[in-house]
Amino acid sequence: MENTLLNKINLPEDLRQLKTDDLPQLAQELRDFIINIVAVKEGHLGASLGVVELTIALHYVFNTPKDELIWDVGHQAYGHKILTGRKAIFDTNRRLNGISGFPKRSESEYDSFGVGHSSTSISAALGMAIASQLNGEDKHHIAVIGDASIASGMAFEGLNHAGVTDANLLVILNDNAIGIDPSVGALKQYLTNVKKGTEKQDNIFEALKFNYSGPIDGHNLPLLLSELNRLKTVKGPKFLHIITTKGKGLKQAELDQVKYHAPGKFDAKTGELASKSNVKQPPKFQDVFGETIVELALKNNKIVGITPAMPTGSSLKFMMETIPDRAFDVGIAEQHAVTLAAGMATQGLIPFCNIYSTFLQRAYDQVIHDVALQNLPVIFCLDRSGLVGEDGATHHGVFDLAYLNCIPNLVIFAPSNAIALRNIMYTVQLGIDYPIAIRYPRGRGHLLNWKKPFEIIEIGKGICIKKGNDIAILSVGTLLKNIEDAMALIDQKESVGCYDMQFVKPLDENTLHDIFSTYKAIITIEDGTILGGFASSILAFANTNNYKQRIVTLGIENQFIEQGTVEQLQHLQQLDPISIIKEIEKLLLFIKNS
Repeated sequence: MENTLLNKINLPEDLRQLKTDDLPQLAQELRDFIINIVAVKEGHLGASLGVVELTIALHYVFNTPKDELIWDVGHQAYGHKILTGRKAIFDTNRRLNGISGFPKRSESEYDSFGVGHSSTSISAALGMAIASQLNGEDKHHIAVIGDASIASGMAFEGLNHAGVTDANLLVILNDNAIGIDPSVGALKQYLTNVKKGTEKQDNIFEALKFNYSGPIDGHNLPLLLSELNRLKTVKGPKFLHIITTKGKGLKQAELDQVKYHAPGKFDAKTGELASKSNVKQPPKFQDVFGETIVELALKNNKIVGITPAMPTGSSLKFMMETIPDRAFDVGIAEQHAVTLAAGMATQGLIPFCNIYSTFLQRAYDQVIHDVALQNLPVIFCLDRSGLVGEDGATHHGVFDLAYLNCIPNLVIFAPSNAIALRNIMYTVQLGIDYPIAIRYPRGRGHLLNWKKPFEIIEIGKGICIKKGNDIAILSVGTLLKNIEDAMALIDQKESVGCYDMQFVKPLDENTLHDIFSTYKAIITIEDGTILGGFASSILAFANTNNYKQRIVTLGIENQFIEQGTVEQLQHLQQLDPISIIKEIEKLLLFIKNS
């Protein structure tokens, strides 16, 4: 089918010129457009396919951008982007200098609110609706939220407040029974019963004082248009419950909704995933965690695993399959996950709480108040730390070293490779009396032979990788590989020493005293923000001990980093091997001329 209708639509005002009878054809064209682009360029597929009809209906019925439309979390916003002026550049989605994979206020006036973390839409839309009342404006405010996101505490906080206002707010629940992984919890069961017509309890949304309608078929365009037009005339907070199929229109995406959430490259016609190389590759760090926790938990019955809605992404699914009674997916509820782990720790269990670095930000109070203040031995495994690539500013895990560094009692460890991750997990499950954060990146390491016998890691101890005469490079985490690649290429190899410090807290002060007593200059390297992180700790150590050496700090600058491949972003932040070589050469020249 040629995109005869989609070709004529650049903005929603063009869409509104179509006859309603034309909209089903447009829906098919829009689906095809998304599939064809994502098949080649990659991205989040299933969620956007599931809301094609809803996207068209919303922009057709409501006067966007005057009427405010907020997507939660944003995985489902591809159709929205295409219909709001970004069709011609949609192939740059999630790419360096391209458009963001999520709605972004600075990108389009149609993106009313920036989203990337879930469950924020209701609060934001309510804030806008109240502001419109105060400003005397007559417009609509629509929040589209999934059944996984609405189970989060923040969403309920927004619903609780909205129900006692007369704000012009419409909450649309896109109920497809799945987020990134299948939805979990009592609310999921309630919504399932509502769909089946077997729910005997009072309607929870009506109890929260919303005008509730539904559930209705979210793929039935005439029904959607009729109901949205009716709701435009209803005052106060409204709640529309729609039922959709994630991956709608691509058979494989409907059948395997987890895999096709973000499937990578695939055949646009058949839906078959691109074949993978048979060359043996090092494991992903998430799989090192997943396999190791199962290995440890089979021998230590005190170990439990916790993840907030990311069993596949964190690979806790391995433990959920092997030891299901000790592995918990708590839904999109990071605050609950942290305090749940704290409660378990008080009873002698050994909780491994696996949360993406960027999402632990949502539970900062719980880390401080419920874990660190009480000095409870919770083991935080922070996946996706550092630069994560194409998901961009909302997902980079570059703040964890800084925001954890200032918390008393908390130990911070950054493994340089899969073996170190495996060994620290083994070490802490033997018994600790403090909380620890273990942070590791997205993607694969570089070691094939990583399943070696366990060894105990000495807490707070760094490792000398190579001694040198003039410059000491101090690193934490997996950027050690970039440093080693750089050192293999420099001419004056004897001039440069390298240290894997491993721990940001506590610092290995004995090793640091040896380093500052030996070397003429220091380089610190971290894949986190320089401000407040590892470099700040080294600078503070040098100042406290009156060391005067030149210290160069490499890391993430004090700015939000946009999307691109990890390699591209490391180059821009001067963390790639070539940039490291240039820093070494500049510093050697400085030493020579001093």
